[in-house]
Formats: sequence, C-alpha cells, structure tokens
Amino acid sequence: MKIFFLSLLATVSLSCNSQNNALKASVDRGSEIYTDFCISCHLPNGTGVKKIYPPLANSDYLLKNREASIKAIKFGLNGEIIVNNEKYNNVMAALGLSNDEVADVMNYISNSWGNKNDKIVTEEEVSKIKK
Repeated sequence: MKIFFLSLLATVSLSCNSQNNALKASVDRGSEIYTDFCISCHLPNGTGVKKIYPPLANSDYLLKNREASIKAIKFGLNGEIIVNNEKYNNVMAALGLSNDEVADVMNYISNSWGNKNDKIVTEEEVSKIKK
C-alpha cells in the first residue's frame, strides 16, 4: 500500500509539474503576442483606457467569463460588457490569431497584473469555441 501511495504521489507531482511547465511556456509565448497585438489598446500594464478599452489587470470579467473572453480574442467583440463595475461599449476587431495563439495570449493575460488562473487554456479548448 505504501508503494502504491508513493507511486501515485510521484505521478500527481509529475503531472502538476508538467502542467506548470506547459502553462509557463504558454504565458511566455502569450507575452509576445500581447506585445504585438494587444498592447496599443490595453497598454503595457493591462490597465486599458477608462470608458474606452477595458482593463485586463485585475479583471473580474476576464476571470468570470472564460469562454466569452476567449471568444472575444478569437473573433473580436462588439457591444456592451461590464468590467470591474464599469460599462464598456466599443469594438474589438478580430485579430486573426490561430487557436494556439489565442490560448497563449489568454494564458498570459489570465496570469498577469493581479490575475491568477492555474487552469491552462488549451488550443483544443479554443478550437471548440464557435462564433
């Protein structure tokens, strides 16, 4: 029984380390994508522009609306949303990112500027989200 428990513990530990490494790699790639596509509106620190471009930093919307956030990155966004009790009603154009790029930038913004999300967004998850 003791050997089984130790084996199980080692498997779980390796799995967690593997996921942590995958998340870190995705966040690193997402940082580059953010710099190329998102920084001009949401700014280097993710604060956005009040009443124009919503903040990604400490964003309640981002963390509570995972699928809608992925969808916005993948297809763009048009219409009103509420972020941190502020209304935003602007257009975010589709950026033309691939599913893996969407996953990477989502992992980056979900783990930056006070946001924390250990559940990695995968390319497979993004591919299942339709317009």
